[in-house]
Amino acid sequence: MNAEREHKHLAQADRHIAELKKDIARQWQIIEELSMGGQPLHEAISMLRLLKDHLRVMERHRQSILDELEKAK
Repeated sequence: MNAEREHKHLAQADRHIAELKKDIARQWQIIEELSMGGQPLHEAISMLRLLKDHLRVMERHRQSILDELEKAK
């Protein structure tokens, strides 16, 4: 295992997680705006679910990187 490469992957995973959290917050705003306007929410809620699923995948990926770094010690 190349520790430097894994640290780069970890940094990239951290960036992706931060971006996804921002996207999720924005999606909640969209849902709120649609709700106040009496608009259908189905597609917005589906997108929120997808974003949350992707966040969980990225968090698991991040943990696997941390596990690899720990094994290398």
